[in-house]
Amino acid sequence: MAGVAVTLYEGKPAVGWKFLVAGKGGLNLTHGEPFEHFVTRYSGPGQPAGVWRDLIAGFDSTALRGWAAELGVETFQATSGRVYPRALKAAPLLRRWIERLRGLGVRFEVKHRWVSLTPGSPWQLKFGNGVSATADAVIFALGGASWRRTGSDGGWTQGFEQLGVARHPFAPANCGWEHEWAPAVLAVAEGKPLKNLHVRAGETTAVGELLVTRYGLEGGAIYQLGTALRTMSEPAIAIDFKPTFTAAQLVAKLQPARGNFFEEARVRWRLSEPAHAILSHQPWTDVESLAQAAKHCVIPLLRPRPIEEAISSAGGVCWNETDVSLMLRKHPGIFVAGEMLDWEAPTGGYLLQGCFATGTRAAKSAVDWLRQARA
Repeated sequence: MAGVAVTLYEGKPAVGWKFLVAGKGGLNLTHGEPFEHFVTRYSGPGQPAGVWRDLIAGFDSTALRGWAAELGVETFQATSGRVYPRALKAAPLLRRWIERLRGLGVRFEVKHRWVSLTPGSPWQLKFGNGVSATADAVIFALGGASWRRTGSDGGWTQGFEQLGVARHPFAPANCGWEHEWAPAVLAVAEGKPLKNLHVRAGETTAVGELLVTRYGLEGGAIYQLGTALRTMSEPAIAIDFKPTFTAAQLVAKLQPARGNFFEEARVRWRLSEPAHAILSHQPWTDVESLAQAAKHCVIPLLRPRPIEEAISSAGGVCWNETDVSLMLRKHPGIFVAGEMLDWEAPTGGYLLQGCFATGTRAAKSAVDWLRQARA
């Protein structure tokens, strides 16, 4: 494989467990939005300027779809912009991927959970089953700290601390947030979606949907706001239930309001049941105040849901620990990819695209480094 002998060590009994978990939702591989907007979806503390422009340019959504096509897996772009395999399944793609790697001479060693790395030439790797191995270069792609059952549990951090590599603590990303709903609201709204919203946290606005749950809120809109919410001393969101109307236009729609104007608003503003229930948290004495609340309904939040429930995690190896090749500055020949690095992105194909892009960069860089070391 590129003139390099490759062994893939996997801690679980088979490779691709997290890939298969991602496939339960149809395997959202990437997103079809324009490159200039695509690269703004990635965030994280201390990221070098333009790092994601560079990384995604090296393996973008077109390249990812081309790679799938080479494996005989057709993809399509949904109206949302999300890109999926035509079969909406992960298993066929994973199977063909593994077959190709085996055909290229890659050796697979499962049930090998990495525990330590001893510097040297070559590097000495030790695994939890007592097996040791040597390597001239190592690419670590051990994941973040969500979805523990897939092996992505952040257990690698102790080994990296022994190497003197700095990292930021893991935090749940793309996750729900807790709020203490009134029983009357839950009775009406629990399990129901809030659609076509603008949701704001601090200076950040997300467009999308929310889902009312017994413990708070889930959904794409609040997932996008995780970074902003984690920086707030008192996290809260402000929901605009009617983003296509101004407050003045909403007031006009209720003129003249007969009887109970709050009930009239449900019909004239076309408020959904859960939105109407949420706005019922206080008795409204005038139309103007109700219209302002419909445009700016503040919901205080308690905390994010546990990282075990999160779709992804923030935190990981600090960017200043790696160079542009994703090689550790303190340990030449050691590369890091995927969610081990400190970055996050919203759902919608950006997470897998980021993992593929960083994996591609680390792999190419490792081959180049080996060639230079042997020259």
